[in-house]
Amino acid sequence: MEDMNKIIFAGAGPGDPDLVTIKAMNAMRTADLIIYAGSLVPEAVLCWKGKGTKTLSSEDMDLYQIIDTIRKYYSMGQKVVRLHTGDPALYGAIFEQMRELEKLNIPYEVIPGVTAAFAASAKMKMEYTLPEETQTLILTRISGRTHVPDSEDLDKLAAHRSSLVIYLSIGHVKKVQAILETHYGRESLCAVAFKVSHPEEKIIYTKIEHLVKTCEENQITRHALIIVGKPVEASINPSHILSSKLYDAGFSHGYRTAE
Repeated sequence: MEDMNKIIFAGAGPGDPDLVTIKAMNAMRTADLIIYAGSLVPEAVLCWKGKGTKTLSSEDMDLYQIIDTIRKYYSMGQKVVRLHTGDPALYGAIFEQMRELEKLNIPYEVIPGVTAAFAASAKMKMEYTLPEETQTLILTRISGRTHVPDSEDLDKLAAHRSSLVIYLSIGHVKKVQAILETHYGRESLCAVAFKVSHPEEKIIYTKIEHLVKTCEENQITRHALIIVGKPVEASINPSHILSSKLYDAGFSHGYRTAE
């Protein structure tokens, strides 16, 4: 018989409580305990918790303290929600937690969330995939304290000149700027998306050659994405972008005959 008291890994979204999915909201409302990533998940998101729900920040906890807390509450028959920023599958470090729960035969499920890259594109009124311009979006980070495989080095990924969203890399912005200048050009436009959907949100457009200066002038040292590619420029000047075939009256497909 399936254990109905599963541990829930849920995406808190990028910061705006209204961007939490209904499924995650319901999980928080019925939880006995929410362990949230306190360094990233704003407390405003906890507005969806139940009246009797306890909350615990994991910002000063290590893996085994987190797992031991989950095990303790699960053994008492209580419902635990592990709340991660954005979507838990992206830079969420959930795999190691799930692996430990499997060792303890504790069941779990994952509820997806809205990652900051898509909250940013919505705010910018931008589409990452544009006809005959780019059909690829790369989400990545630069190598730092967390090593990136050589095959995924930012220099190699930027060479594709696709839509590119760089997470967790503001601390290495000088290196990022140098790489982007090489592949996208110094004059190309990029965007710095700081605390997307939070009250402090800033979306700043700048030429790549001014990326470092822009971050310094706006005192942006963390909690920001760097977004680059033709869609960024198109969001400011869309005049040269082709329309898709999907809604073209002269294009037939399985649901419509061309005029």
